[in-house]
Amino acid sequence: MSALARYFMLKGAEVHGYDKTLTNLTNQLQSEGMKIHYTEDVSLIPPAVDLVVYTPAVPAGHSEFQYFSKQGTPLLKRAEVLGLISSEYRTIAVAGTHGKTTITTMATHLLSQSDVGCSAFLGGISKNYGSNLLFNETSPYLVVEADEFDRSFLHLHPQTAIITSMDADHLDIYGNAENLRESFRQFASQVLTGGNLIIHHSLVSAFAFSDPSRKLFTYGIECKADFSAQNLRLIQDHYTFNLHHPSGIITDITLGLHGYYNVENSVAAIAAALLSGVGKEAIRLSLPQFKGVMRRFDIRINEAGLAYIDDYAHHPEELKACISSARRMFAGRRLTGIFQPHLYSRTRDFADEFARGLEMLDEVILLDIYPARELPISGITSAWLLKKINLKNKCLLRAAAVPEWLGLNRPDVLLTMGAGDIDLLVSRIEQMFLPLKHESHA
Repeated sequence: MSALARYFMLKGAEVHGYDKTLTNLTNQLQSEGMKIHYTEDVSLIPPAVDLVVYTPAVPAGHSEFQYFSKQGTPLLKRAEVLGLISSEYRTIAVAGTHGKTTITTMATHLLSQSDVGCSAFLGGISKNYGSNLLFNETSPYLVVEADEFDRSFLHLHPQTAIITSMDADHLDIYGNAENLRESFRQFASQVLTGGNLIIHHSLVSAFAFSDPSRKLFTYGIECKADFSAQNLRLIQDHYTFNLHHPSGIITDITLGLHGYYNVENSVAAIAAALLSGVGKEAIRLSLPQFKGVMRRFDIRINEAGLAYIDDYAHHPEELKACISSARRMFAGRRLTGIFQPHLYSRTRDFADEFARGLEMLDEVILLDIYPARELPISGITSAWLLKKINLKNKCLLRAAAVPEWLGLNRPDVLLTMGAGDIDLLVSRIEQMFLPLKHESHA
């Protein structure tokens, strides 16, 4: 939503908006000239509105939504608007239940640092560019994150599509995992004639293209895939590998990001870049300079006495990937995780999987469930989830109590994880431990 708002600002529109909660991002948008309010109040709507762009997270009964509906103001979902914009470009769309934000941003970086160039709508804030929107007036390429929530990605008809995974999620929308997979297959069928579908090698049985006008490619790590990372080694905390692709090998590529799973993400991004005409040397030079995305295995502090990582993980598989990467990076050290469950329905549907993932920590702190668009579900609480976690060191805290707890129980390696408003704790935690950071560099 914020990337679209920035796009319309660049196009010269006056942008107003409503959000439920004031955040660092909404503050940034206001500093860029947008007018945002946080109270559901029709009187705060400007007098003349040409278009309303909304997210499905806004309930149909929202008073401002109802006002625009009765006024006959054009109302379009975020995904519809993105579909309209992307139809004017050679679009690279990245879909999947995990990894899509990092791959989208990484592919954007690879194209932007080459002669090909691109515009992009990202699902997170790029650390390289300080935004979730990139706008290039001369490049025909657009990179977008293709969100499966509410079947949003079915508004896209890309030239190149990436599908990373199809793990069960958003069951409040799809009902069951097979319906979710079928939606991904529909998305894949919308790749334009002559285009490319790039899928994780584990998904190959789910896609059988009989249409020779679309090209199917697989990717992975040290496996028989069209694009694969081979000879993977860890050198000074960074992974280096050889990239095998249909036309040859790119040797000794170094990944600037931490996290084993980011190697696989980089293979998908490189595949999209190569198929879009980015040169091998440009990839070798630009990938080490990729700094990542805010809240995606985001290493905020890494000192001898404390490491602190913030991550958007809100699905059991994402939790496991984040925690296992921290285990690899900080072998032998004590991991403390603060997790904010996101949605009552997701907590209910994956409670046992969440519990098993959180048991990979040495110590876990649960925050209250972040409801987002949902009303409470009877019996589904963080206290209920906590009972399922087989760890001796576990507790339930309110977000406001976290700084005091951290002051009394100094962590060794700390992870904050979740897709709600847990990010509001990040700067407070950093401020708490700034003296340590300064001491280590004195």
